[in-house]
Amino acid sequence: MWSMSVRLAACIGEQGMCGSSNPLFGVAARRPLCMSATGTVVGGKVEERKGAAKDSAGVKKRAVDGRVRSFEEIPHTGRSGWVNLVKFWREDRFRLLHKHMERTFNTLGPIYRERLGTQSSVNIMLPSDISELFHSEGLHPRRMTLQPWATHRETRQHSKGVFLKNGEEWRADRLLLNKEVMMSAAVKRFLPLLDEVAGDFCRMLRARVEREGRGAEGRRSLTIDPSPDLFRFALEASCHVLYGERIGLFSSSPSQESQKFIWAVERMLATTPPLLYLPPRLLLHIGAPLWNQHATAWDHIFSHAEARIQRGYQRLSSSQGGGSKAGAAEGRYTGVLGQLMEKGQLSLDLIRANITELMAGGVDTTAVPLQFALFELGRNPEVQERVRQQVRASWAQAGGDLQKALQGAPLLKGTVKETLRLYPVGITVQRYPVRDIVLQNYHIPAGTMVQACLYPLGRSGEVFEEPQRFDPSRWGSSRKEAERGGGGGGGGGGGGEGTAFRSLAFGFGARQCVGRRIAENEMQLFLMHILLTFRLSVSSSEDISTTYTLILQPETPPRITFSTL
Repeated sequence: MWSMSVRLAACIGEQGMCGSSNPLFGVAARRPLCMSATGTVVGGKVEERKGAAKDSAGVKKRAVDGRVRSFEEIPHTGRSGWVNLVKFWREDRFRLLHKHMERTFNTLGPIYRERLGTQSSVNIMLPSDISELFHSEGLHPRRMTLQPWATHRETRQHSKGVFLKNGEEWRADRLLLNKEVMMSAAVKRFLPLLDEVAGDFCRMLRARVEREGRGAEGRRSLTIDPSPDLFRFALEASCHVLYGERIGLFSSSPSQESQKFIWAVERMLATTPPLLYLPPRLLLHIGAPLWNQHATAWDHIFSHAEARIQRGYQRLSSSQGGGSKAGAAEGRYTGVLGQLMEKGQLSLDLIRANITELMAGGVDTTAVPLQFALFELGRNPEVQERVRQQVRASWAQAGGDLQKALQGAPLLKGTVKETLRLYPVGITVQRYPVRDIVLQNYHIPAGTMVQACLYPLGRSGEVFEEPQRFDPSRWGSSRKEAERGGGGGGGGGGGGEGTAFRSLAFGFGARQCVGRRIAENEMQLFLMHILLTFRLSVSSSEDISTTYTLILQPETPPRITFSTL
């Protein structure tokens, strides 16, 4: 679920369609004109375009005099980025950044500016505003590069994958990757691999419950912290899809290599946020311990990926030398790596870069949401039973067709979306509008970094009815098309303007998470097998305390009771 959060920001100073005639750029104008997603700014007033998004949350979009307010008038948290940064460090706000955003929206309203060190952003949270941002993202949508990651690639002379690229170079590589990870034909090929891993995980867990649990045989229960096992599941599933091979993490003694990889991903994520606000090359130059830890973690990640890629390359070469295309003779799917190598449209360096990014982004970002999903199903037994009954009926009717089984259980997908609404892995989605726009009656210049803040969005009573309630059915088409006038759209822009953009954990548009289809199906298949095998419960229904370390996660992993059915 490769949707990361806070980015370094830098205004690129594009004038967009306003050009030099806009007085906001300090030049007198004959008739200032600026295109926005809402309408056209003429003489400082908005002339609404036909079909423009209406306010769905009761927030005024015009000042009393009808004039658009300047960028400088946007409410803000303080003008000095460095003073703010010191406050954040002193008060440990980074760890609770999601809560800080929620409190700030409650205090300042649905839009605010924030400066932190070298970072500057405009933060928004309403679907109607996010829709307008989406419509101004352009052909090559930009999100901020994580500079510590980019610096590691540059100093180690590694190629960059699509996560770290922008512009035409990004688009060309992304279109090739989409064919292997996003298209329906690709999903059909890798679903059986994910299902195999999910089924094996549940068999392993059931054997453990029968061996260590309490109760009568066949009706045993075991209470555990499942997080270590979920990390192993996520890595095993990712490797199976990406490399077309299993790595044996469900054995009684998983390899040290794989355990080291999981540690490296966690260390990389933990050391990224502090490095976002300081120049990485300076830290590299002075040999700062924080930078050394970060770079060492990435080195382990690349080393693990490189070993797998080399094995894949050898298999492909051996197969082609034997006169067949890797696995094609047996009709065997060789994973994303094998498909990319067979087609030869990306260089080996670019394949290595993108496969490594997919691996690094595919462990914590699925394992952690599964912790939250198990907890919410455990503390909502009626919801759990409704989902289970639908899964059972769909599984019985599907006759082994995995796509049909998932399509017949929309509450399963709703469970994943509801989990990510309450606990988004990445807490922001960023874009740079390519033209000047108007958000909440404020002028936003082209090139400004704008962040859609997902944690406050998902818990807003202005957007969702009873936002604290865990309700997978709120995403179903059988419900009213909208809550408070908005649909349950997943960020692709479907539905009327301002009515989608409520489920954004995977981002939106052409730059949405490249691993989205893998992650969605991996989590759904996992939960399907779990619900067919176990009843889940928790000892306490108290809310989980969460913390932020580039991804949102539990402060203490919840303990779950698995009872065999």
